Amino acid sequence: MKKVYLFCSAGMSTSMLASKMQGVANSHDLPIEVEAFPDGKIGQIIEERHPDVILLGPQVKYRYQEIVDKFGSTGIPIQVIDQTAYGMMDGEKVLKSAIKLMKAAK
Repeated sequence: MKKVYLFCSAGMSTSMLASKMQGVANSHDLPIEVEAFPDGKIGQIIEERHPDVILLGPQVKYRYQEIVDKFGSTGIPIQVIDQTAYGMMDGEKVLKSAIKLMKAAK
């Protein structure tokens, strides 16, 4: 089971997107778990749950470099979610992006 975790300021808007992404994964029988969390919990989630991909909501884009500097050495791909896909809550597009990141990280 691959773990795709989304982070934003409160974990609220990304939880809607995570739900749509999970629906797409389920409809294609993909062994992927998609969840959303507040960005303040990134360190704890990495330590406890070992995600395969970390996606940041556009509203915490300003933290991208800080997060990469702190957690990039874990080998977990980290990316900011495309703003248009996020705004449209395009779960399929964001999930495809996460899958590409996992394949590139191998």
